[in-house]
Amino acid sequence: MIDPIAEFQTALEGLAAAHLIRARPVIEAVDGAHLRVDGHNVLAFCSNDYLGLSQHPALIEAARQGALKYGVGAGASPLVSGHSAATDALERELAAFVRLPRALYFGSGYVANVGLIPAFVGRGDAVFSDALNHACLIDGIRLSHADTTVYPHNDLAALTEALQRSTARRKLIVTDAVFSMDGDVAPLADMISLCERHDAWLLIDDAHGFGVLGPDGHGTAAHLGIDSPRLIYMATLGKAAGGAGAFVAGHAVLIEWLMQRVRSYIFATATPAMITEALRASLRVIEQEAWRRDHLHRLIARLRAGTADLPWDHPESGTAIQPLIIGGNAEALAVMNAIRQRGIWAPAIRPPTVPEGTARLRISLSAAHSEADVDRLVAALHEIA
Repeated sequence: MIDPIAEFQTALEGLAAAHLIRARPVIEAVDGAHLRVDGHNVLAFCSNDYLGLSQHPALIEAARQGALKYGVGAGASPLVSGHSAATDALERELAAFVRLPRALYFGSGYVANVGLIPAFVGRGDAVFSDALNHACLIDGIRLSHADTTVYPHNDLAALTEALQRSTARRKLIVTDAVFSMDGDVAPLADMISLCERHDAWLLIDDAHGFGVLGPDGHGTAAHLGIDSPRLIYMATLGKAAGGAGAFVAGHAVLIEWLMQRVRSYIFATATPAMITEALRASLRVIEQEAWRRDHLHRLIARLRAGTADLPWDHPESGTAIQPLIIGGNAEALAVMNAIRQRGIWAPAIRPPTVPEGTARLRISLSAAHSEADVDRLVAALHEIA
């Protein structure tokens, strides 16, 4: 009889040989940009808490008051009895924040994307997907069974050609707004123009732009001046907003349709109201504390100036995501471990998350960092280089 575990053990050994084994560090405490990990204090450049809001007193107090009022569980799906007054208010405030007619809240960005794409397109429809889109967008597209064209990263000429060839009933362009591994921004204004010319829709995942880009942090679409009924705007709230969950916003009729059809919304237990109360507080802080974005952008410039003469590629990025491309998997792990020995944590990202040969340190900056924190990272990188 074949050992049912042996093939998995062999596969794991293959991952280890390719330097692709992943492990979960145990986080014991959080203090600003510092974490206690596996018993050691580290300066962390690995969090997507871009504005440092996850520990903001206003959010913590709002969550506490929400727990006192609603308890710590929602009890049922939103369409049964889980849609609290707090979540209802949050959806209205999110729609106003991104200046779109209506919003729908989800428990996470992954849950949102794998559900909303199949609810919007299906067999006989066409999806056009950037080659570097996040995994949740890719999985949502696969679940839709729509005809799919993957175009080269940010290649408008290839996208235009694919749209011109398509005879599909419904056409949907899907893209990250800020790409999670490179930190660059999609050409959204040109993409909306393509939608207008080719009767298509544009779904953007603004997980890494919401709260950081645009006037008062209103996101990448606002940053680029996009205002179109063909826009489907999705963003997560566990990054710059400092909480948890995600939302999709757009035309009121479209959002009503999604609420009726998205399986990952209909059949999932609702998020606790204590979380949505914290997010309501977060929206107010994002608008009122502009210094956080100003400080973050100064840190970005300081880091880029400090890494200019390193031997590794540091692609252009004006966002909080700053990739330092090392190349090989073993080499990226070696650099990560070397700075970890100096009390600094920046994660090594390897395939399949990024293409072969582009393993990297993914440096995430936050308003919780100080200039001295960035200087310490730069000094460590120079020592290792």
